[in-house]
Amino acid sequence: MKRCVVLGPIIFWTGAACALTPHQWQYRQSIDVPAAGLVRINLPLETSNIARPDLSDLRIIDSNEKEIPFLIDQPMPRPESSVLAKDFRPEITSAETRLLITTDADLTIAGVMLETPASANFIKAARVEGSNDQKDWRTLTLGAPLFRMGNGATNLRVAFPEGRWQFLRVVVDDNRTPPIPWTNARLIVAGSRAPTEPVSVTIKSRDENPGMTRLGIDLGAANLRIASIRIGTSEPVFTRTVKVAAPELSAQNLQEETLSSEVLYRVDLNGKVEAHLDLPIDKQIFGRELVLLIDNGDSPPLLVSEVRADRRITRLIFFAATPGAYSLLSGNSQCELPRYDLSHLGDQLRQAGTTQGQLSLPAQNPGYNPAANLPQDFATGAKIDVAPWKFRKPIQIAQPGAQQIELDPDILARAAPDFRDLRVVSENAQLPYLIECTSIERTVSLNPGIANDPKRPTFSRWKLKLPQAALPLTRVTCASASGLFERTFRLWEELTDERGDQYPHELAQTTWRRVPNQPAGQLAVSFAALPKTDTVLIETDNGDNPPIELHDFRGYYPVTRIIFASPKSQSVTLYYGNEEAASPRYDAKLVAAQLLRSERTPAALGSQEILKSERVTETLTGSARYIFWGVLGIVVVALLILISRLLPKAT
Repeated sequence: MKRCVVLGPIIFWTGAACALTPHQWQYRQSIDVPAAGLVRINLPLETSNIARPDLSDLRIIDSNEKEIPFLIDQPMPRPESSVLAKDFRPEITSAETRLLITTDADLTIAGVMLETPASANFIKAARVEGSNDQKDWRTLTLGAPLFRMGNGATNLRVAFPEGRWQFLRVVVDDNRTPPIPWTNARLIVAGSRAPTEPVSVTIKSRDENPGMTRLGIDLGAANLRIASIRIGTSEPVFTRTVKVAAPELSAQNLQEETLSSEVLYRVDLNGKVEAHLDLPIDKQIFGRELVLLIDNGDSPPLLVSEVRADRRITRLIFFAATPGAYSLLSGNSQCELPRYDLSHLGDQLRQAGTTQGQLSLPAQNPGYNPAANLPQDFATGAKIDVAPWKFRKPIQIAQPGAQQIELDPDILARAAPDFRDLRVVSENAQLPYLIECTSIERTVSLNPGIANDPKRPTFSRWKLKLPQAALPLTRVTCASASGLFERTFRLWEELTDERGDQYPHELAQTTWRRVPNQPAGQLAVSFAALPKTDTVLIETDNGDNPPIELHDFRGYYPVTRIIFASPKSQSVTLYYGNEEAASPRYDAKLVAAQLLRSERTPAALGSQEILKSERVTETLTGSARYIFWGVLGIVVVALLILISRLLPKAT
């Protein structure tokens, strides 16, 4: 220990950085150092939220504002791995299946993953025993669930306390269901753990779609390395496949990228309740939002009452020559990565004895000079001439800061399909924005009408009226009271070409089958193309069967949001409807970095305003366009003849 203290000043002061100017950093935190020597401080999530994701803008200074070198310590676990068992011997008895597994005695094993070709649904309990001589067996776990469900949820892993065993015996209970074939096993080699601390999270939104529940989770801060999350539910028995996703920048848009997928369950095996409610993540989340996608299949939505999260701890280690007050600076977008040359000493410094320093919460640096930290404000973009745009809607902003708008059907139907013509405008200047494509779906009721063709008596046809033309529906659902049928359904719309002839625009085709004693599900048809009109036709051939009855038609479209920053409560308008507009080019990475770490405020849209009426020739299609030009030509010729007759004749 004394040697570490003696070497500390040499190690750190020889690597001291050049003098810095503290007023270039926006935030300051005080560090209370009780004793000289190596000091360790834990970074709170408030610091992670305001610093760069890689912490390259952090600086430590002493009371004389001299820079102090430091080491960033982020303890990470060693991940688990798996190896194939050396030998695998199954044995089926009257009421159980015994699987004798030979392992590598040098491995520390934390579980086994069984393999089976069985495709049928099953749920069984397993007991695992360990031995080094096949004589003395020790029970490692009892009543572990193994299952495969109709909704795709599967668990073939059995976990138990870490240990070294030359032999493992897995005993599968076959009392309630017939045995299934087990073909092999993989040994789960134990990893190592790393410290975590809980994060207070909130469920900000809940959206229910057929077969899917979407939860929006607010982590409270950005740039956190989340180790895992855990759901809380009062459901006594369930199995669900749950995915965790986060908004990430792709090109100019935010897309939901899947981070982790896990089967969560709570099952009752012979009176013993087993549960697995944790989703491992171990990734840095650059924004402050996560999305949970719960696959309910044909089951009712899972009622999630709470979500908990744990994050990895980040520590700074530095040498304090004297006890007293030090400062941690953060919030500088322009400074370079410090070079302290301490990485080769990382292991020694992490293992050395340290004193715990007390770090305050971030506060505004009193001497902060924004001009020294440019570009710090990119909320306003270039000037814009809005004359070519046809439509606009006012945006009602409740408070300044990051704003979030959900595009409504008016905008979705009239904007360009790739949204290149959207502009957020304030005081004749653009406000840079990001488009967020979400997994949320909104539903609209479709008014059906019978449209049977007398020339095709065996066919049933319905005409579905959309709220407006070109609404980007991605699928349609409906229900039927019929109990036994198998039908192929075709969905299309009628378009008109330049000559005025109608032709079908195919949207989807699918087969729906229902047999007795089957749960009454819905027909769900995904569109291969987006509709262009306000009418969709659906038909099926009944053959010699009674006509099928359909009802409760619904259409679904994905939710798209615009995210932007409004520096003050000012008049902001959304413009759309300009076929000639090109995609805007903003500094997307800079915009995303600011918006993802900010808590968004939902903004409301006002009523649509029509700025430019469409020209007559744009509203006419097919033969109507030719008739218009023909009539116009006749009128012009008639006027010329009339004018020529009224003119005085030359004498």
